[in-house]
Amino acid sequence: MENRYKVIIIGSGPAGLTAALYTGRANLQPLVFEGIQPGGQLTITTEVENYPGFPEGLQGPELMELFRKQAQRFNAKTIFRDVTGVEFSRRPFRIYSDASEYLADSVIISTGASAKLLGLESEKKYMGHGVSACATCDGFFYKGLEVVVVGGGDTAMEEATFLTKFASKVVVVHRRDELRASKIMRDRATKNPKISFVWNSAVGEVLGKEENGKKSLTGVKLKNLKTGEVSTLRTDGLFMAIGHEPNTQVFKGQIDMDERGYIITKPRSTATNVPGVFAAGDVADPTYRQAITAAGMGCMAAIDAERFLESQHD
Repeated sequence: MENRYKVIIIGSGPAGLTAALYTGRANLQPLVFEGIQPGGQLTITTEVENYPGFPEGLQGPELMELFRKQAQRFNAKTIFRDVTGVEFSRRPFRIYSDASEYLADSVIISTGASAKLLGLESEKKYMGHGVSACATCDGFFYKGLEVVVVGGGDTAMEEATFLTKFASKVVVVHRRDELRASKIMRDRATKNPKISFVWNSAVGEVLGKEENGKKSLTGVKLKNLKTGEVSTLRTDGLFMAIGHEPNTQVFKGQIDMDERGYIITKPRSTATNVPGVFAAGDVADPTYRQAITAAGMGCMAAIDAERFLESQHD
């Protein structure tokens, strides 16, 4: 059948394109649904300095284009389409993209996760130019500078504490007058001399400038949620730490997920509860969320899928 594939990969970040590379080299001729944000979260990351093999660093979109070219070299077919529905209750599996139906003997889900953001137009404008959703990715660029972290949970405290390794000052902005973080994370942050707190406040606008075509952050406008008072806080960087959301809505009811929507995989495997369906990258990893760990899981999923298909053939 024209639209039947041995492997269909949903998602085109480091996990999906690494899975495409490995399944392509195994002569499985995979089809990759790249979606509307090809390359995943790395496409909104400007400088990537921690991916092995690139000592000078490179731009996030540039890295993902190299991933794509390498996968295509081994006959991976990539299409810029979203998946709008799936059916995992029978094999071959059904993958729907608007009015089109595709059949798959195996599926690798690598749709990633999206950082929860404030939804401000100015936040979008400076994303990757002072606004970040990953301290471990971008903290290094803020040596000796002042940064703001938005959030009050464990993630925010972890990111704020991590950033003190580089930044001269870290200001945590939180909507409430107490932290939601666990006691150990709360104590670690409040005892750190580099970290200070602004309570009952929210970021209303991200401020910046553009000189010679280069954007940079200058500060944030804060609104006190109790008094309504608006103030300006100077900062060199703004880190969003209000959580991540896995991109799994289309798979609800088809596959096992945890209470947050992350796909559950079997121990030491990328296999899901549905034989023949595998998950790799941030969609199944709420902990590490790095390009290299996603790529590693993409490799694992490809090998798992290849072995699954061999077992079916046998």
